[in-house]
Amino acid sequence: MPEPHRSRSASPPGPSSRLLGRRSFLADLGMGCTGLALGSLLAADSSASDSSASDPATQRGPHFPARVRSVIWLFMAGGVSHLESFDPKPDLNKYAGKSLAETPLKDAFETPFVKENFRPFVAGNTRTFRQKILPLQVGYRKHGQSGIELSDWWPHLGQCVDDIAIVRSMWTTDNDHGAQLQFHTGRHISDGYFPTVGAWVHYGLGTLNDNLPQFVVMGNPIGDCCGGTQVHMANYLGAEHDGVLLSESSPLPFGKPQGQVYRQEQAANLELLRRLNGLTAVEYPDDAALRARIQSYELAFRMQISVPGVFDVRDETAATLAAYGTGYGRQLLAARRFVERGVRFVQVYHGGGGGGGWDAHSDLQKNHSANCAAVDKPIATLLKDLKQRGLLDETLVVWGTEFGRTPGTEGTTGRDHHPFGFSCWMAGGGIRGGMVHGATDELGLLAAEDRHYVTDLHATVLHQLGIDSRRLEIPGRKRLEIEHGRPIQAIIG
Repeated sequence: MPEPHRSRSASPPGPSSRLLGRRSFLADLGMGCTGLALGSLLAADSSASDSSASDPATQRGPHFPARVRSVIWLFMAGGVSHLESFDPKPDLNKYAGKSLAETPLKDAFETPFVKENFRPFVAGNTRTFRQKILPLQVGYRKHGQSGIELSDWWPHLGQCVDDIAIVRSMWTTDNDHGAQLQFHTGRHISDGYFPTVGAWVHYGLGTLNDNLPQFVVMGNPIGDCCGGTQVHMANYLGAEHDGVLLSESSPLPFGKPQGQVYRQEQAANLELLRRLNGLTAVEYPDDAALRARIQSYELAFRMQISVPGVFDVRDETAATLAAYGTGYGRQLLAARRFVERGVRFVQVYHGGGGGGGWDAHSDLQKNHSANCAAVDKPIATLLKDLKQRGLLDETLVVWGTEFGRTPGTEGTTGRDHHPFGFSCWMAGGGIRGGMVHGATDELGLLAAEDRHYVTDLHATVLHQLGIDSRRLEIPGRKRLEIEHGRPIQAIIG
């Protein structure tokens, strides 16, 4: 490959001239004024990025010392019942079979909290309460020195509860599965598509490893009707900040040579693609998708060795492999290996497709017992493994789902969508373990104490990474206050 253009100045080049040298490959191809024009545009773009660093409203991070360097974001698609997981309510058994009007909470849905913060995706589809109160579908008990109550479907995670901060007072506004998108962007699906929390981390902090994507996605979200892959997209930040979907069976889709292709031959092909894309970039200098494509070709070439190596677990002990297990557990093992290698944000879905695997409109007991059995031990193993390796101090693990499920029954044995109060939890660097923050009322109906909209979770993640989201504003893209959220200081150590 030709040597990059170098300044003839006797003084050391500044940041803009260094970027110009790296990026002005078209000038090196003998394109004369055309190549120089592209180089100038790219340098100007770099200078604009550099100058924005002095503007507090657009400065990319880190903005203050970080407590962690990576995030593993676990998302359960479909809506996990907070009542049968991390917020058991014995009063459900006390009032089982009764209507809401027969309980002390008969006027709960007339409160300003509900009236001001509820935006049904389908007009008239209130889904606020369903028929009679359904009793708890599983038992519960206290765990750890902290004595936090979890349902009996989470016995392995119960062993880790002293490392976890549970937030029992989350809320959102969408009562349909578009809430999965809202959980990741802070905006209702009716507002359109916006950058997700992982994309903001990628945009704000950049790379720790030039050979791996910095925003990795494994598993599947809910279907396209409810946001689909937009749940890990960057939207107006640019496609280069999208999450990269990877799997063990296809660790890098379209990223390995087809047939008998030597690496030197592939490198030459990549260089040709780079130059041809560069010709197009001259005509379309503002094409963000083209910039992303050029970057993705180059990153894909580097990743062909690095990414498959993450999924090659032959260097793991038999005990480690047995503890994680297969399926979802193998994805969490890969997540640990990604953060070991410097990946910033790893997003792992469970139960994706359709309306989500946790969407227990009927036979919640069968649905949740099977799903919990699939994820409980792998998640506990991940926490223990990170801790044993000294990685939990620098890795933030976040567990979330788009909403909870109603105290009232749907049909005879299920629960409906419930955005008014549900649970999430965090563990890792700088988070106080063995604590519960916030509360729902005695039926788990409404977030009642220390309520937190979903972007408070985002703000907490960004804070631990050293980012102030209010300093990541994009010119011409003014964000709403609700998109920023506020760090949940009570759980930060």
